[in-house]
Amino acid sequence: MENNKIGHHISEQFNRELEEIRNKVLTMGGLVERQINLATQAFSQSDIELAETVIQQDNHVNDLEVEIDRECIEIIALRQPTAFDLRLLISVIKTINELERVGDQAKRISQMTIHLSDGDNNDHYYELQHISEMVSAMLHDALDSFARMNIKEAANINQQIKSVNREYQSIVRQLITKMMENPTNISRSLDLLWAARALERIGDHACNISQHVIYLVNGEDVHHLSTEELNKKIEPKL
Repeated sequence: MENNKIGHHISEQFNRELEEIRNKVLTMGGLVERQINLATQAFSQSDIELAETVIQQDNHVNDLEVEIDRECIEIIALRQPTAFDLRLLISVIKTINELERVGDQAKRISQMTIHLSDGDNNDHYYELQHISEMVSAMLHDALDSFARMNIKEAANINQQIKSVNREYQSIVRQLITKMMENPTNISRSLDLLWAARALERIGDHACNISQHVIYLVNGEDVHHLSTEELNKKIEPKL
């Protein structure tokens, strides 16, 4: 489904307001995607200056969330939207909350970069590289499904979280083994665990965004459904 339900109102001003809101969400999403990329780059290269940049830019993400949330509330109060329009605004409010939390996780990864810089950390990224690539792709696809209101793509993202969880558990096992083998690895391994947890949470937020897209298009709350139940819900509409 494309975004063909936007722009069908008698009021051109209302059309513009909804489209501007949607575009601001995508702008915020692009900023958060960049934050993740910069944070993982800083982590992999032990780039303290870049990590500090990510931390500072988190304020911009927070400001966008407040701005978009305020505009949504104003539209609800003044326009009293119903049906699809109301679901759009509710989905936007929920989505920007997820994006703000993704920004927080990018900030956390950057903080771990700074902390790890005190020791010998030239090889500390390889454990996290795969999960980083997985969750970055999930977030990108989730934002794409929001932009195009594509529930098939959203459903696919929802299924990918199991792979992310398996990867995270694998990292946990590896790091626990290292700590048991050599106590001097404990401090570094704990920092890596926090960074891995932050990446795993980004995957959860991407999954949540995809579920908000399904709610937007179908009007179905699928947050507590299993993968099989979700597929049954959306299959007739794919």
